Amino acid sequence: MDMHWVYAGIAMVLSYLCGSIPTSVWWGKAFFGLDVREHGSRNAGATNTFRVLGPKAGVPVLLIDILKGFAPVRVLAWWSGLESGSGDFTWLRVCMVLAAVLGHLYPVFAGFRGGKGVATSLGGVLAVHPGAALVCVGVFAVVYGLSKYVSLGSLLAVIAFPLAIELVWHEKNDVMLGFAVVLCVIVFWTHRTNIKRLLKGEESKMRFSRSIPS
Repeated sequence: MDMHWVYAGIAMVLSYLCGSIPTSVWWGKAFFGLDVREHGSRNAGATNTFRVLGPKAGVPVLLIDILKGFAPVRVLAWWSGLESGSGDFTWLRVCMVLAAVLGHLYPVFAGFRGGKGVATSLGGVLAVHPGAALVCVGVFAVVYGLSKYVSLGSLLAVIAFPLAIELVWHEKNDVMLGFAVVLCVIVFWTHRTNIKRLLKGEESKMRFSRSIPS
């Protein structure tokens, strides 16, 4: 058996475990004595942490969730022995991103009740295609600034990912483009209830103000 792929399997498991770190749950319990999954939208993500606990909890949770997608891909992939820029190296990195996102969605350390994967996806995209990641952040910032809908900003930002690598960078790597489309589908799936509320005009706006439940 090719040891590169033994390593790849281990790296993907480690990426999943890294993604499984339930940042919002542990942070809320450690510093505020509550489980964010019992308040607000009942989602274990950075947005609900901002909504329930405010910026003092939301900012570190957001940054750590981004790091969960970025760090394993940047660190572990380079130790694989695969040639940088090769097709196998690209496959490894995108699979590691997807493993980390899967961990965030279904964290083994939190009863498989996770978040919606946007921050961890951003970290992964930042690791494999930083230019496209910056485009996504820009799209999110503009949409959120105009609408105050985090969900709408997230959805349009993830749409911008495949469009950016195809139209701006003219990416010829089918694996990268396929990865972008798959990530887009995952984020739309995790936001399906938000999409229904947006279409009905019932989605809650987000102003990142502190509101700790009693």
